[in-house]
Amino acid sequence: MVPKPIIVTTPPSSSPSITPPLPLRNISTVQTQQNPPQTLNTTTTTTTVPPPPPPTIITTHPSRTTKPSHSKLPPRRRSSELSLPGFIFNAFDDVINNFIDPPLKPSVDPKHVLSHNFAPVDELPPTQCDIVEGSLPPCLDGAYIRNGPNPQFLPKGPYHLFDGDGMLHAIRIKEGKATLCSRYVKTYKYTIENEAGQPLIPNVFSGFNTLMGSAARGSLTAARVLSGQYNPVNGIGLANTSLTLFGNHLFALGESDLPYKVRVTETGDIETVGRFDFEGKLAMSMTAHPKIDSETGETFAFRYSPIPPFLTYFWFDKEGRKQADVPVFSMTRPAFLHDFAVTKKYALFADIQIGMNPLDMISGGSPVGSDPSKVSRVGILPRYAVDESQIRWLDVPGFNLIHAINAWDEPDGETITLVAPNILSVEHTLERMDLVHAMVEKLTIHLPTGIVSRQPLSSRNLDFGVINPSYVGKKNNFVYAAVGDPMPKISGVVKLDVSRKTNCTVACRMFGDGCYAGEPFFVARDPENPEAEEDDGYVVSYVHDERKGESRFLVMDAKSPELEVVAAVRLPRRVPYGFHGLFVRDTDIRKASLS
Repeated sequence: MVPKPIIVTTPPSSSPSITPPLPLRNISTVQTQQNPPQTLNTTTTTTTVPPPPPPTIITTHPSRTTKPSHSKLPPRRRSSELSLPGFIFNAFDDVINNFIDPPLKPSVDPKHVLSHNFAPVDELPPTQCDIVEGSLPPCLDGAYIRNGPNPQFLPKGPYHLFDGDGMLHAIRIKEGKATLCSRYVKTYKYTIENEAGQPLIPNVFSGFNTLMGSAARGSLTAARVLSGQYNPVNGIGLANTSLTLFGNHLFALGESDLPYKVRVTETGDIETVGRFDFEGKLAMSMTAHPKIDSETGETFAFRYSPIPPFLTYFWFDKEGRKQADVPVFSMTRPAFLHDFAVTKKYALFADIQIGMNPLDMISGGSPVGSDPSKVSRVGILPRYAVDESQIRWLDVPGFNLIHAINAWDEPDGETITLVAPNILSVEHTLERMDLVHAMVEKLTIHLPTGIVSRQPLSSRNLDFGVINPSYVGKKNNFVYAAVGDPMPKISGVVKLDVSRKTNCTVACRMFGDGCYAGEPFFVARDPENPEAEEDDGYVVSYVHDERKGESRFLVMDAKSPELEVVAAVRLPRRVPYGFHGLFVRDTDIRKASLS
């Protein structure tokens, strides 16, 4: 039973489970051109929003949910209104960006990174879409939401693709009709920078690429903190990577911070509720790729850190209650652990050749980079472990997992199967993604002997592989993976049958010249039917035609050999390329709105 809303005038509890975003005091400045040129256009548009209602705080549950108060939005702060410290900090920031550490490499040059359909867009309120082909199946009643980077300010200095503020693009479908809405995740970082009218927190992936640049930006950051411009305790994350739904809460995720709870309204709008710490039990951060067991309702996750313990594992029960941390001290070096896999009995972690290399900054490199001398390992930890005493690490040379697809226990009780793309050109992962080639492999791990066998499933450049969500942690046959052409652009989708020894590709859909998509997502036709076939459903994705400057939402028949398009929705404006998405059914939207 949901408590009756109560209007109060006192502040919320000093330690709520959700920290609401601060009131916004100005509007972001972003590029609004819908057909972006080959290079970044620096023309900007400033928009003023009418003031909202008088201040109120609405509490639906004092220990769980607090909706942020509304306050009158004063006009944007002008440069003449900045304090003396603000002038000094901004001047120093300009010196850093123009002389000490300018964006010299294409991988951090905003004119290159934010060109084409990577250019940012403004927020879009719920807007009706046109269905231009076929009809939307009833099982799609709900919302497909995709996360991705969308900087609210045009960068003055280095900018990496991973550094943008999180923006959610949601297509709300109901009774065959669709609306599109795009909203920023109102993180603490977004809110205080929006209030200041400028960036305050340095970019993680591009702001520390040289020794001098790191020292300068570190000093400036410390000065901003000491002057009270922002408090890093409230988080520095972007929430720009993915989404997940568990415990009747919908979260936007980024692995450098806590989850941000969001909700989809009946009209298709997206609201940020606040930063979520699970009643104070989740500290620092959480992976952007938690795994949900549809049979038990449990959720499994981890965090990684540049300081010991470099890996910490934890899980949530079906009610969303966080269980105790399991620090893994047997990981002796910091590594880039973006994703992992679970079976019914184990959690699997990949200690790959990408890690923290601060010494590379001396030569102008990134503190995060590849180490060719390192031997990759796979760690196997019991799924309900209370400590790391039973973890086993097995060497798997040259295996570099960025995204896991699935894993399961074989019937013999002695073997684990893991399916994931292996990044063959790991040295290019962060700086030359166009040179990255990912080959999907099936690893067979024999626990009694520790022998790991590997089988390539496709020679194509494939990543962002997804499955029927109800098969997470148990044996499945079908994978839907994105075709890199080159990455991060996606020119098509293939369907793999991982049970085959050869010719694993059983279906393919290429989007055509100049058309590129995002990660595919599988939606079951009847998820409540235990007798339904694994591939009985649809594959959905946003697709952008760069020649026409037009974006569409495609619905493809997952059982068709050509992944036949059964519905196409023309979107009212372009949707930039992004990262990971999620489909949320109408019933789950309603439950999440009440929690």
